[in-house]
Amino acid sequence: MMKPNRHILIVDDSKAILVVMQAILNELNVYNVTLCLDANKALEKVKKSPLLYDAVFTDLNMSNMDGMELIRHLGEMRYPGGIAIISEMDLKVIDLAADLARQNNAHLIGNIAKPVQLNQVNMLLQKLESLMHHTKRPTEPMSEAQLLHAISHNQITPFYHPKVNLANNKVESIEVLARVITDNQNSAILPEHFICVAEDLEYINLITFQLFEKATSDFSQIKSTLKSDLKLAFNLSPSQLEDLSCPDKLALILQLNHLSVDDIILEITEQHALCTAAQLETLNRLRMRGFGISLDDFGIGFTNIHQLKTLPFTEVKIARTLISHIEADPFSQVIVSSLVNIAIQNDLVIVAEGIEREEELNFLSAFKEHVLMQGFLICHPKGKDEFIRWAESWTLMASSRNLSRR
Repeated sequence: MMKPNRHILIVDDSKAILVVMQAILNELNVYNVTLCLDANKALEKVKKSPLLYDAVFTDLNMSNMDGMELIRHLGEMRYPGGIAIISEMDLKVIDLAADLARQNNAHLIGNIAKPVQLNQVNMLLQKLESLMHHTKRPTEPMSEAQLLHAISHNQITPFYHPKVNLANNKVESIEVLARVITDNQNSAILPEHFICVAEDLEYINLITFQLFEKATSDFSQIKSTLKSDLKLAFNLSPSQLEDLSCPDKLALILQLNHLSVDDIILEITEQHALCTAAQLETLNRLRMRGFGISLDDFGIGFTNIHQLKTLPFTEVKIARTLISHIEADPFSQVIVSSLVNIAIQNDLVIVAEGIEREEELNFLSAFKEHVLMQGFLICHPKGKDEFIRWAESWTLMASSRNLSRR
């Protein structure tokens, strides 16, 4: 659902388009709309108040400064909001625009064609909400004392979220997600309330290694229930890659739990650029040891498609921003199609994450030979006991489907 206080900046040298866009946004209950006929003036507005605008919707072909130049400048100033293109474009132009925007550190959320339709704008607003979920901190983070209490009392708890191969109905891997379960709470505290705090206070390794130990201990029971070879996927932040001893620490925990590096995928979020020598050295060393390396949330950060050929990733997860309403979004369709082609050529695994609607799953089923599926539509993240019950049901369902195909 779109938050009512979102502020959108519209940039187009056509007064008619500006009027239409404002009317459509008002119809969608977005009333904080700033209109701008000139990209230079729009850029000045954003520079003056970069946190004021949640998104910039811009035309490409404009006099003075065109839309591509505006996007480049927004990227250079690390504008944190979403950027959408309002223009009729050839599919190759969409692909190139997305790649250039990402190289310039811009968060491109999509493209809509003229004449603009209400359902297209609504789709972009949904993608904006997904982007905001990844890039904005929660309003009520845990305090340092609460976080230390959770760590010291062993309350960091793994929840499990499967990645499913719909071509054979097998669970190929399981993402391990951190939750805090306190003694006096029935519900789990989600990571957006404590991960940023842990990174700021440099407690993130304590959380990761506590999670790692518990999940690797659960792994044999989960693997036995699903009756298949599968992998565990853990999230690492780019800041953890600064620690050159990280590979040794992870390998030691695996050894103590009688697991191999072949059983593990390490997911690195794309929200922050991988750029330091230490990060790249650690990333390379992890891959040299045999860990699978996944680029998480591709599409909201700074890695362009061509870098996937040079960095040692074995898996790429397409962000919810691109999966949302993909059945009606040519921009996202081009990106996913390009990723699938690269995956085939470079032996990469592709995961579509954040699938929440039947329409999204139906569209992505065309790629099921090459794309793993993950999302609430298939399974919500669950604690060990609840996940094992889900796994038992999934195994029975998968067996009946496979028999019906014979």
